[in-house]
Amino acid sequence: MGNHFDEIITAVSKNKKTGPFYRSEKAVIYNNDCLEVLSGMPENSIDMIFADPPYMLSNNGFTCKNGKMAPVNKGSWDKSGGFENDTMFHDEWIRACRRVLKPGGTIWISGTYHSIYQCGYLLQKNNFHILNDIAWFKPNAPPNLSCRFFTASHETLIWAKKDKKAKHVFNYELMKDGSFPEDKLKKEKSQMRSVWSIPSPAKAEKKEGKHPAQKPLALLTRIIYASTAENGIVLDPFNGGGTTGLACAGAGRFYIGMETDPSYCALTVKRLSSRAEQADAGVGCFFP
Repeated sequence: MGNHFDEIITAVSKNKKTGPFYRSEKAVIYNNDCLEVLSGMPENSIDMIFADPPYMLSNNGFTCKNGKMAPVNKGSWDKSGGFENDTMFHDEWIRACRRVLKPGGTIWISGTYHSIYQCGYLLQKNNFHILNDIAWFKPNAPPNLSCRFFTASHETLIWAKKDKKAKHVFNYELMKDGSFPEDKLKKEKSQMRSVWSIPSPAKAEKKEGKHPAQKPLALLTRIIYASTAENGIVLDPFNGGGTTGLACAGAGRFYIGMETDPSYCALTVKRLSSRAEQADAGVGCFFP
């Protein structure tokens, strides 16, 4: 499997514009647009993809952070270009991801109502087979300041596979019998349901720095253990602050991340280095 990982990196490196920003034995980070990197990758080479694309909600609105009003604007990458342009953007990266997935490979996409329905439609348009939609409930979600509609306290995750007839990985027993102390909805020794209660990232997860759309490590760790085999190759086309890579490091999976902002690539490297130091010292446990 390691050689296969190396083969993917070698194939991408044939394009001089897509050299690695960071490379270790089991992880590689590219400071490039995902379409550029994906175009150089071999077909049918990736076991699982986790994608957290821009939600297109940086519209000069406001939210609540630490009890205070704060702008929701995350950056130019999160601004909507209008419905048609946003749909075209999602269609391009979903098609590019489909090409590199193995027949039994799966993709996870996270989003809110700003983006997730477009992505769900496009998954079906591109012949993916939807396996589940997961409601990620945030017990510590911030309040709604306008008091004119319900407080947003969840995001939706869609899990789909490339080929309906191909066998995909689902580690059922691990999800049924594993320990999930952060999730107050998970019943011990019972089937895992499609509503997950996982708090937003704690301060400890942001000590090396933070990304405005950062996902909790517990969420990515669960996804990776649920839907990949040991030494599987995981790809994230929107690396952000690197939480997917961090979860892969803890789970013993290979990781390929793509991020256009070099500062977030650097943050990912810091987080991976910190995680490696903790592992060497015997600190922390990603999963029982």
